[in-house]
Amino acid sequence: MKWDTVAFDWNQARAFLATIEEGSLSAAARALGQTQPTLSRQVAQLEDVLGIELFRRVGRSLVPTEAAFDLLDHVRAMRDAALGVSLAASGRSQAIEGRVSITATNFMATRALPPVLKRLRAIAPGIEVEIIASNELRNLMRREADIAIRHARPEQPELIARLVNETAANLYASTEFLDRCGHPQSHAELETLDFIGFEHDHAERLLPILNERGIMVTRQNFRLVSASGSVILELVRQGLGIGLMSRDMAATAPGLSIVLPDFQPIPVPVWLVTHRELHTSRRIRLVFDLLADALSRDAPHRDLPV
Repeated sequence: MKWDTVAFDWNQARAFLATIEEGSLSAAARALGQTQPTLSRQVAQLEDVLGIELFRRVGRSLVPTEAAFDLLDHVRAMRDAALGVSLAASGRSQAIEGRVSITATNFMATRALPPVLKRLRAIAPGIEVEIIASNELRNLMRREADIAIRHARPEQPELIARLVNETAANLYASTEFLDRCGHPQSHAELETLDFIGFEHDHAERLLPILNERGIMVTRQNFRLVSASGSVILELVRQGLGIGLMSRDMAATAPGLSIVLPDFQPIPVPVWLVTHRELHTSRRIRLVFDLLADALSRDAPHRDLPV
């Protein structure tokens, strides 16, 4: 078979793709864990190999050319194919050693993972674990993590999800806060009080939930927001406002009370998620099963194709 194709380095194509997707060389360098000069050199080398201009400098910005957009889908297909090869190879690895990455909220990573990892170290000391503590959803399809602990069922058909627990969220405040504001007895009384919300999330998700339950708060009630569940817990504990949190989270901070006894709790499922290919890897399956055992109480143990 004759291969009449342009031979270029995949690292160069990856540098191009990261630059166009991240919006700048500096952001692409951070995403790939490389230096900006290295990325700039790889993009320039790709331009030389292909004989086309991929970016134009406008001030301090890089603007993709029409030729760059023509290549974009093809390079993305290359990345997806490379990820498919990696997933297939990882899924067939039978060694109980190597790295496994787990993404979870910072609260789950702090409270739930250490006991599991202590047990894992005793069972399989050859497994290295990377914990990605973040409230942002990581893309398992792009190998940003091997296993995710989520509060929403994923939709991608390539993922396998297990419902390992179900808890509930309620409105909590400190005793100090409730004493200061007079222990509200009605939904209307809450509308003048301070709330604490998740950054970028309280307006789009929390406000509709509260409004549907008759608590007509607005953005103005949220004078403090954070992307960290642990920070929100501490702000509530310090008497700075009312927070919506799971009963498991609230139980870790003595002195918190439910604000309104008649408030309808919000269901909070706990899903354990991995890629279908990775689910056949012994090391990932071992970590997955240990997490499922630790996180589950009376929830069903069944794998659910998405």
